[in-house]
Amino acid sequence: MSARPDGPVPLLLIALDGPGGVGKSTTARRVAQVLGWDYLDTGAMYRAATLALARAGVDLSDRPQVERTLAGLALRLEGPRVFLGAEDVIEAIRSPEITRGVSRVSADIRVREVMVDRQRALGRRGRWVVDGRDIGTVVFPEACCKVFLTASPEARARRRYLELEAKGKAPALEEVLADLQRRDAADSSRAVAPLRQADDAMVLDSSHLDLEAVVDRIVTHHRAHG
Repeated sequence: MSARPDGPVPLLLIALDGPGGVGKSTTARRVAQVLGWDYLDTGAMYRAATLALARAGVDLSDRPQVERTLAGLALRLEGPRVFLGAEDVIEAIRSPEITRGVSRVSADIRVREVMVDRQRALGRRGRWVVDGRDIGTVVFPEACCKVFLTASPEARARRRYLELEAKGKAPALEEVLADLQRRDAADSSRAVAPLRQADDAMVLDSSHLDLEAVVDRIVTHHRAHG
C-alpha cells in the first residue's frame, strides 16, 4: 500500500460511520467476518463509560469525579462481549436509559480523550472494521476505506424497535423514532467530534437494502480502494 500524495500511508482499516439505529454494529461485524478481520465496537465503549458513570452516580459537571471514574475504568472487549471489570455488561449497555444518556456522555471532551486514545492504541495494528460516528473524521482519518452508512429515520426506528421487541423491551415505535431524532440532533450539533461524513467516504443508504446487500457493497468498495 503506497502513501497518498498529500498524506501518510493509509491504515488498513475500514471506518464505518453513521447515525444511531442504522445497523452499523451488525454490518461492521459481518464485514469483519467476511474479510477475516477484527471488529472494534466504539459505540459499546462509550455506552460502557456511560454505564460506569451512571452506576457511580457521577454528574458530568463534577470534573474530578468524572476523571477518577475514567481513570479506573476497567473496560475490556472480547469479541461481541463487553466487560466492566469481571462483569459482562453487553445487555446493560443497550438499555433505553443508557441509550438516552450516551450522546451527552460521548460529547464530553474528557470521555472522548480517554476513549479515542484507547481506540487508536487498538486500531494502529490494522485489519480492523471500526464503527462509530467520528471514526473516519477524527479517530482514524488515515483509514484506507471510509463508509458513511445511513437510512431514513423511519427505517432506523423500525429496525431499533424490532431489536428491542425481540428482547422484550420495546417501547412504542413513535418513542423509538423520537429518541433517534433527538440523538441525531445531539450528535450532529455537538461541539466535539460531531457526526458528519468524511469528505472521502462512500455514502451508502441502506433504507431499502438487506444486511447482505449492504455488506457486499462495503466489501466491494474496500477491495477496490484498500
